[in-house]
This record gives sequence, structure tokens and C-alpha cells, in this order.
Amino acid sequence: MPPRLRAAKRLANLHHHLLQSSQNTSIYSLTQSTCTSSCRAFSSTPNLQISKRRQAMFGWLNGPGRVFKDPIPSSTNYLTAYEKDGKPKAPLARTGPDGRLVEVEPSARPFPHNPVFISESILSEELRNEIYEQVINKGKSVKTVSVMFGVDMRRIGAVVRLVELEKRMKAEKKPLALPYGRAVRSMLPTTPLAPRGEPQIAHEPINDLPVHKLTEPQIFYPVSESRHFTRVDAARAFSAAPALPAAERDQPANTPEYIAKVTHAPHRIEKVGKGANEYQVLQPAEVRIPHPHMVAAERDKITLSNEMGERSRRYMARIEADEQAEKARKEKRKAREAASMTRVEPTEGRFEFRFRDVVVSRETVGLDGRGEKGVGRRYGVPLADRRRGEVKIPTRVEV
Repeated sequence: MPPRLRAAKRLANLHHHLLQSSQNTSIYSLTQSTCTSSCRAFSSTPNLQISKRRQAMFGWLNGPGRVFKDPIPSSTNYLTAYEKDGKPKAPLARTGPDGRLVEVEPSARPFPHNPVFISESILSEELRNEIYEQVINKGKSVKTVSVMFGVDMRRIGAVVRLVELEKRMKAEKKPLALPYGRAVRSMLPTTPLAPRGEPQIAHEPINDLPVHKLTEPQIFYPVSESRHFTRVDAARAFSAAPALPAAERDQPANTPEYIAKVTHAPHRIEKVGKGANEYQVLQPAEVRIPHPHMVAAERDKITLSNEMGERSRRYMARIEADEQAEKARKEKRKAREAASMTRVEPTEGRFEFRFRDVVVSRETVGLDGRGEKGVGRRYGVPLADRRRGEVKIPTRVEV
């Protein structure tokens, strides 16, 4: 076996060979012509495009972009709030109802090239604690607190649960990410708690109505020109329900009496269809919104514009009536479930056995035997809780 060359000697020979090949042009051209497709082309020319971009990036970071390193306190510090040279934009102003100039809030669009994206506001810590105080300590309903602060009822329920969890973690002396929360609140627009005696700024729309599946198809429904076609008629047309009698056709659906009749007894809403395809008739928007009592409150503002005390009294009476109806409905449901269940508690046992009668019929199990109201509807159907990518956490808040 021939002796091995040392690494230093081998590198020196390779360097000497490369110097000779670079000085001799003919050798370089000969080598290039005889090179196969596996050879690589080397170049010592610097990539000017990358260096220019890198230079421009550091020039912006050390120039106009320096203002983003130390943001302005209590500001979102968005790119749209500064000029191209790094100077803050002059605050916009508009003429108020009294003729004075009112400063307009800065833009909530953080991306200059994406004006569609809007950064939504978050609840301030003071407003969050006040919501918890009103619901838990003062015992006000979620619906009342939602109207007071202009916060959706689902967010009210989430705030109460999260604040309760935070208090529990503090009691157990668990670490909290308080600096992270303060940093996030300093970078995002927040909805503050209004001082005592001043109107509260609404955080979000609380009466948004999702699109119902029955309203998705387009329907051509001919009616006579002399007929007064209302939202009730449109809802019945979408539900494929028969038209109302002539005596009930012209009754307005936005009166407090009509709204209370539907919201206090939702189980009495007319149903159409048969068997598993049975569903309730679609109701007008005044009834399906989360706060239907606000429709009557707006009517009172028009009819009782100078009687604020009477408007407040009527508003609180409607809220109390809704709460009493909801409470009575829950009690009836619990009593009905308790009556249909037989409890057996052994004298020397630690457990209580509960039995419930099951009725297997076409109305409960359906034609295929897998109705939602029947027992054993999952038999033969594999559960989806072990599928990959299946969402196993709660996706909604029940209030």
C-alpha cells in the first residue's frame, strides 16, 4: 500500500495546482471544454442585488424605522401612523355636531398594503374586572351587563370564566404571564372603562344576526302589489310554511307584545315538516337577535322622547320579565327530566342508580333507527373523537 500524504502537504499541492491553472488561459479553456455536466461554474463576482437590499434594510432600521424600537406609550405604533421619513402623521380632525374640531382616532389598519385587515380592539383590564364585578358580585344577568358595556354575551361568559381562573391561580400561587399581558395590551387598541357618569363606549356590535341556512337559497315568491309583505311573510316563505290567515297577516312583528310572545315561549313556535325533517318556522329578525328587547327600547325613544324615567322603568320591566320566563322554562325542564327518571339508592350502598324509560318509535329513532332522540343511535357508528385533526376543545361559550 502506498504511503498516505499528510493533509497540509495535500492542501499545498492543491493550492499550487490551482494557481498554475488560473495563470494559464489555455489550460483553463481546455479544462472547461473537457469538463462534463457534473462540473460547477464558480464566480468571484459579488451579488450586488442582495447587498443592495441588505444595505437598504439596515438603512431603514437605522433611519425611519428607529421609531419602532422605542414605541410611543399608549399607542399601537402601526406602520400606517408614520410617514415614509419616520415622522408621525398629523392627527386628523373633523367637525363635531357643536361645530368644534374633534380629533379622529388613528387608523386601525396595521398593514399599508392590506387595507382590508382591521385590528380589533380588546377589553382593558379595568373593563374586564368591572364585568366580573357586575356579574358575580352584584348578581346582574349576562344580558343586562352585555347592554351596559356593549360587549357580546358570549364574550361576557368568557371573561367571567377567565377572571375566575385567574383568581384561582393566584390563590394557588401559580405564576402568571402578567408582563406578556401588559405588553399585548400596550400594542393593541383597547376599549377603556368609561368614568362614572359618562356613557360607555361600545366594544362591539351585540345584535349581530348570523345568516340562517333557510335564507341561503334564492326564492321567487310572487305576491300581489296591494299586499303588505312583511318580514314575517318572508320568513314563512323561506320556511316553506303556509301563508298566515288574513286576520293575522297585517299584525306588526316589532311590537313588544309580539316579541314577548315568541321569546317567552319558544317551544310554541309553529313547526313544519315531518319526522326527522321537522323544524320550526323561521322568525323575523326582531325576534331572533340576541337582544330583542332593544327593539322596544328604540320604539320608546321615539314615543317617549321626553320621559327618560318611564323609558328606564319599561326597559327594566322587560328585562325582568325575560329573566323570569327563562328561569321558569329551566325549572320546568328540570322537573320534567326528574319526573322521567327513577332513582334507586341502596341502604348500604355508596352509589345512586338512575333509570329512565325509553320509548322506541318512529318519532324517537326515525325511519333508519338512528334518530337523535333515541337511545343507541351511535350503535354501529364509529366515534370521531380519535380521528387525526379532530377538534376536541370547546369551540363556543354557553351563556
